Amino acid sequence: MGKGFRVIMVRFFPLVYDMAMRPIEGMGLRLLRQQLLESARGEVLEIGSGTGVNYPFYHSVERVIAVEPDRGMLERSRKKNSLFSEQLILVQADAQFLPFADNTFDTVVACLVFCTISDPFLALQELQRVLKPDGFLLALEHVRIKNSWVSALQDGLTPLWKHLAGGCHLNRDTVSLIRKAGFQIQYFSSYGGGLFVKLKAQSGGVLVC
Repeated sequence: MGKGFRVIMVRFFPLVYDMAMRPIEGMGLRLLRQQLLESARGEVLEIGSGTGVNYPFYHSVERVIAVEPDRGMLERSRKKNSLFSEQLILVQADAQFLPFADNTFDTVVACLVFCTISDPFLALQELQRVLKPDGFLLALEHVRIKNSWVSALQDGLTPLWKHLAGGCHLNRDTVSLIRKAGFQIQYFSSYGGGLFVKLKAQSGGVLVC
């Protein structure tokens, strides 16, 4: 893909994201988000907060800091932020290089984000750093399906798809990366034939090599 095309897609993608996701949200993704965030507590960090789809589902938390690297996405979420609590703070930042001190957060939330991060393992290490020792990760992700022909299709489509969909990789084995980063998975469920996973993982502090 040419550089000009990639620039156009970067600017265009935030404008159509909510509309493009609306059918999938209506088919159950919105409910999965809501169920996931029922477990959020204390000081919360949401990485890759996008257009702010999760904002209405935060209850019984002290504060939410939502980080998003894409300025277009962040500006769209800022409009939604005005409708919700003052305890929601928006920050333009990269999950691979978080501008927060060690042991800051009780909960980290990641929804459909690890597919777009260039180095998801580095980001997971950062999450381990900023989480308190008893903190946990709540994640809702689409992942590589454990089926040879489907995973082969995901591999084949990803080179084109990532340019059309904000850097999204269809074939990330995110659950394995989470375990490798030292998180201890406490709860796990899958949906859509294994395409989507929802999990809660305890901060472990030990990398699995």
